[in-house]
Amino acid sequence: MTISRFHTLTSHDTVATAATTVLAARLSEGGAVFLPGDEGYDTARSGYNVTVQHRPAVIVAAATAADVAVAVRFANDHDLRVVVQATGHGPAAAADGGVLISTARMTDVTVDPQGRTARVGAGVRWQQVIDAAAEHGLAAANGSSPTVGVVGYTLGGGLSPVLGRTRGYAADNVVSIDLVTADGVARTVTAASEPDLFWGLRGGKSGFGVVTAIEFRLFPLTQLYGGGIFFPGERAGAVLHAWRAWIDSTPDELSSSIAILRMPPAGPVPEPLRGRLVVHVRVAYLGSAEDGARLLAPVRAAAPAIIDAVGELPYPAVAAIHSDPVDPLPVYERSALLSDLSPEAVDRLVDVAVDNAAVPVTLVEIRHLAGALRRAPREPNAVANRDAPFLLFMASVAAADEAAAHTAYQERILSELDNWTTGLTFGNFLTPGDGRVEHRATAYPADVHARLVALKRHWDPNGRFDLSGAPAH
Repeated sequence: MTISRFHTLTSHDTVATAATTVLAARLSEGGAVFLPGDEGYDTARSGYNVTVQHRPAVIVAAATAADVAVAVRFANDHDLRVVVQATGHGPAAAADGGVLISTARMTDVTVDPQGRTARVGAGVRWQQVIDAAAEHGLAAANGSSPTVGVVGYTLGGGLSPVLGRTRGYAADNVVSIDLVTADGVARTVTAASEPDLFWGLRGGKSGFGVVTAIEFRLFPLTQLYGGGIFFPGERAGAVLHAWRAWIDSTPDELSSSIAILRMPPAGPVPEPLRGRLVVHVRVAYLGSAEDGARLLAPVRAAAPAIIDAVGELPYPAVAAIHSDPVDPLPVYERSALLSDLSPEAVDRLVDVAVDNAAVPVTLVEIRHLAGALRRAPREPNAVANRDAPFLLFMASVAAADEAAAHTAYQERILSELDNWTTGLTFGNFLTPGDGRVEHRATAYPADVHARLVALKRHWDPNGRFDLSGAPAH
């Protein structure tokens, strides 16, 4: 399916102006319509990752599920392609000429402390959930960044760097999903109501409809032993080898990752780290501080630290573990699953990403995948490729004229590690905006991908919804 399959509206089209006037009248009081040139249009189309610039003919800023249904029916009536955006951390293919549905205004959060669940609107970011759940001594399988949208993260699987090893993927813990399908009908999808669709939504990413709300399980947790240790980049080899030797002995209550980071020279960065190449070990332990310190001792002994910020954390401060940037940035990403991380693989990574790096890729991260992340969930879903023990993730913050060099060098790093890659990745880590069929398919084995394609054809027969993160027709 291609963008050219659909009609387009332009800001000079009098029919478009009349049609969108009717559209606006059908929205709730909190909803809004923006056309190119309108005040608020640029804000409404912008997201976190600015490498994709949406230029839709119409933006519907939805405040309710009914607003979303109105927008989808409008797109059907005018044969327009639909792209959905909440936060834009994983930007879709550009919505040029079509309808961009922004769910950023849908921010309701309801916590059921007795049932240990949360129900959240499509525009909710993780910090809202973390704070609301913490009032009841509960926590969710949230991601590393507090500003990432809950829905997009969960639809792609949701790899929690804190609760993943004990509770699995966020998608494994979903109870129900509210969805507007391509026919403009609002539905509540559960294992009982639509088992096949419920299976596909949890891990199959976008493309089956517009999610308006999601309900998921919470878990008792008020604090942890966690944070990050920054080591000098010139000690990368020693630290990476120590981390690799250490992780196999860690319990499922301890999650960790390690990253080679090139820190910016200014901004909200501690002075000792500014402008430096560093190795960042991230740790989250669900036990006591005493046990956590004992477990972490082998890594601490690997090299002198620049900053050691691991300690007791209240759960609402969990974002401090990764300290992900929160302001919009141009980010170019690539990822791969690793079948192993041998000493030779570590040496190869240090050589290509540190010692002889021809291009200064901003982040080269390895996440340890273990415990519940590698086990089948109690309720099957589309989250696949659970057998890999490591995820390699790379991100470059780069200007447009530097992007080609960075993306090429990310591919170079992958090629250097080819002996240890599986050729696959996870749904959450598909390259943003990359619509290649073969790239989308790397998140799923053939049988899972075929089942997702069949679901897509059934629920979106005309390919109305964006395909950049969805299974192809």
